[in-house]
Amino acid sequence: MLSTIIDYTRRDVSKVSIKLIQQAICYMEEHIFEDINYADVAKNVHMSSYNFHRTFSFIAGMTANEYIRNRRLTLAAQELQTTDISVIDVAYKYGYESPESFSKAFARFHGSTPKQAKQKGAKLHLFNPLVIKIILEGGSIMDYRMEHKGHQRFIALVRAFPNEITNDDNDHSIPDFWTECYEKNLIEPMKELRPKGKRDIYGLCSPLKESETHFNYGIGVVLDENTNTAQLEEFLNNGYSIWETDSADYAVFKCFGPDGDCLGETWSKFLKEFSPQTGYTQTDDTDFEIYFEKGESGLFCELWIPVKKN
Repeated sequence: MLSTIIDYTRRDVSKVSIKLIQQAICYMEEHIFEDINYADVAKNVHMSSYNFHRTFSFIAGMTANEYIRNRRLTLAAQELQTTDISVIDVAYKYGYESPESFSKAFARFHGSTPKQAKQKGAKLHLFNPLVIKIILEGGSIMDYRMEHKGHQRFIALVRAFPNEITNDDNDHSIPDFWTECYEKNLIEPMKELRPKGKRDIYGLCSPLKESETHFNYGIGVVLDENTNTAQLEEFLNNGYSIWETDSADYAVFKCFGPDGDCLGETWSKFLKEFSPQTGYTQTDDTDFEIYFEKGESGLFCELWIPVKKN
């Protein structure tokens, strides 16, 4: 049986976060037979698709789309076992385009086919509705600082990524983008526009918007009074772009570790601990990582998240 309990530590608990997750769960359960996905749920709880995906995934340990899929396949199995409904009818009832696609998804989840599920003795998985459970545990320290940044400009390598990759925890599109840029020697020329000691690299991420199918991610350096802009036009002609950010307040976190796992852990703590406890929520501005040329020992990057006080 799959675990379906959401455990909140004492530092995780806030009326806003509990109400939001519970509202999302209730909405999915009430509309489980309808053509809904995480974007519909996000709209219902008045969050951007991107922020809702991150919040729900970190707190629940799965994406909203995974939750919907697992619940549908559980209910489909119960209906196949307890009624005379046909495999074709149950496939369409639970939102699949064809009996074949339903059968494949069913077999991956349950380990048996829909036809086998109709037989006595069939082994099936049960995925119950999520339940919020509050537990008390010791607190943990999370270091941060608040910063204000005015309008900023960057020269960057920018690529559009489909919104769907935010639903796939195993997707490596953005790390692969970094690897590709390094292998093609596209990052070093940007760094050389900056003086030694100030050649920090930024990972820039635009917010997801419900009206758009893609979001942008950029790898670049800041354009300021220390940047040599004599060759800027040449860079732009060779596929680089100008990325601009508006004035914003940021919560800044240091990510320590050998790889990007520490970045994901910091996002998790921001959503599960920092935001509920402080009342700061992420805004629809660019968030970014800074990879320092001369960072302190063990520092992977700094994460800058645009926030506002509720």
